[in-house]
Amino acid sequence: MEVNGGAWEFWVEEALSKLQSLNVLRSLRPIHLLAGAARRSTSAENSPSNLNRVFDGPNKWDRASVEVEISESTFRKWLHDVPSSGDDNDVVDGDVRANDKAEPIDGKLRKLIVFSGNDYLGLSSHPMVSNAAIKAAQEHGMGPRGSALICGYTTYHRLLESSLADLKRKEDCLLCPTGFSANMAFMTAVGNVGLLVAGGKPSKDDRVAIFSDALNHASIIDGIRLAERQGNVVAFVYRHADMCHLDTLLSSCPMKKRVVVTDSLFSMDGDFAPMTELVKLRKKHGFLFVIDDAHATFVCGKNGGGAAEMFNCEADVDICIGTLSKAAGCHGGFIACSKKWKLLIQSRGRSFIFSTSSPVPVAAAAHAAVNVAKNETWRRSAIWKRVQEFRELTGFPVESHIISLIVGSENKALQASRHLLKLGFHITAIRPPTVPAHSCRLRVTLSAAHTKDDLRKLTNALAQCVDFQKIQVFNSNCYSKL
Repeated sequence: MEVNGGAWEFWVEEALSKLQSLNVLRSLRPIHLLAGAARRSTSAENSPSNLNRVFDGPNKWDRASVEVEISESTFRKWLHDVPSSGDDNDVVDGDVRANDKAEPIDGKLRKLIVFSGNDYLGLSSHPMVSNAAIKAAQEHGMGPRGSALICGYTTYHRLLESSLADLKRKEDCLLCPTGFSANMAFMTAVGNVGLLVAGGKPSKDDRVAIFSDALNHASIIDGIRLAERQGNVVAFVYRHADMCHLDTLLSSCPMKKRVVVTDSLFSMDGDFAPMTELVKLRKKHGFLFVIDDAHATFVCGKNGGGAAEMFNCEADVDICIGTLSKAAGCHGGFIACSKKWKLLIQSRGRSFIFSTSSPVPVAAAAHAAVNVAKNETWRRSAIWKRVQEFRELTGFPVESHIISLIVGSENKALQASRHLLKLGFHITAIRPPTVPAHSCRLRVTLSAAHTKDDLRKLTNALAQCVDFQKIQVFNSNCYSKL
């Protein structure tokens, strides 16, 4: 049967209508970056001799990581929850500034303080990070464009891998284009172990058993689903942070090749995995222990080594997956592991093999960020001080720099987000399918670039739109996304 393009337009429109009726149609809200915010350092600070300079406290450029602007058009659409594909500020021909930045049609901009981002240390605007990217771009452009296995792997990438391996105290490290692709690559690679050892499709007991926390990130879930689809993996989901349930599942599993994977710090709830108890179970059951350390890397531990360093169990974590797009303020993902694991993943991890490697300036910037995060220890102290201050100002027993304020219904979360928007705070409502129905929330994230005055203003604003006595801090209702 022949189907024309008009039919597809109709079907897409019907699908969008269904999403709209379910209140799960998502929008892009374009933000304007403050002009020259990351370049507010002096020419002396930007000189070649200062490329590795260590700063011992906050500087004016740090605010660029938590201050943005939105147009009046975006503000109105966001306030009324009008769906947007990001075209709020589209300009007509010729209506472009001399510096190639789009001019808002209405000419008005509203300043917002960001309490929703993942730039936990404020490194995205650090001059050492931006200077590293500029220098690499001036010398090499974007670098060779190809997958890492063909021509995309350079000395810049290797230098970054080495620094990350040292940070995580692992033998080696494999860079991936994103944190999502890193988890996908690992899950498909570990599934191949059973296939390769068996010399063909493995029997049920020869397959790999993967035990996954119910609240693990979508990239872990999608990676497991793909490995399951290939017939190499059997997945078991244990209740969130429930070590008794995990112990029971492990004890009743006949498969020898067992993997336990968990977020170390959960992105939507802000709680830590029970690392100490997981290590005890690892010693009891002998499984491969894998953590996604995306939200703890550079923030947790004396040296920024992440949750494993914080809980003093680095030697007990076999594989550490992470990202450079959060506390590093850059882009990309990585897998810190042994050399043997690296060889396997780079040979069998499809999302790594078939992706173009990160541009050289991005790798250079990320390497600079690793060094800044290591040397400017005050940033870790600052963010944990903000956590303590938030706890004191609100009375909430928050665990980390990710604060999940569960308000219940979708309408309540949207109303609270809109109220905060009016008062100058960028905090989005987290709704299904990201979280279950009736556990909609405001996800507040803290940064080393925030001040105590920022927190005072935020908590005062929160008190106007949520009932602190009734609000839940984190979700105790465990649910599985697998």
